[in-house]
Amino acid sequence: MKFVITVDMQNDFVTGSLANKDAQKIVQPLAEYLRKAEAEGYKLIFTQDTHSEDYLNTPEGKKLPVPHCVKDTEGWKIVPGLVEFSGERVEKPVFGYSGWENFFKCAYNAGADEVNEIVLTGVCTDICVVSNALLLKAVFPAADIKVIGNLCAGLTPEKHRAALDVMSSCQIDII
Repeated sequence: MKFVITVDMQNDFVTGSLANKDAQKIVQPLAEYLRKAEAEGYKLIFTQDTHSEDYLNTPEGKKLPVPHCVKDTEGWKIVPGLVEFSGERVEKPVFGYSGWENFFKCAYNAGADEVNEIVLTGVCTDICVVSNALLLKAVFPAADIKVIGNLCAGLTPEKHRAALDVMSSCQIDII
């Protein structure tokens, strides 16, 4: 099984409360890549950072006091240009950067050894992409884990590069 996981390409991270010009720049090239990957048989997965109305009272909300990705709001939705893709949506829980329990169950039920390639794209390189890449590497050590650097965006260009360096150091291919 081959997967492309697009991390948190949601309105709040691209044009909303935590807007990022670098994230805005990758929407169109990412859509082109996803069309090609889907045609080549990759299974598409889109993660969605998911918070509730009481976000500011959570541990994360106390450190990042900017309400964002509140479930069922416009900011929570996948951005225009990517929303038309039919890939599976994985909601990440309120308290954490990764909501992979269902993905792991599906992969193990299908035979985890069949997960042979996982490609990651999305935002933020230095928070959610890196944490998901490292988690996936730990759970699927035999899988070829890749991150497409120019289809990711970090909080800053410097943090983006630093996260790519960390992932490379952990035997994740940066392409």
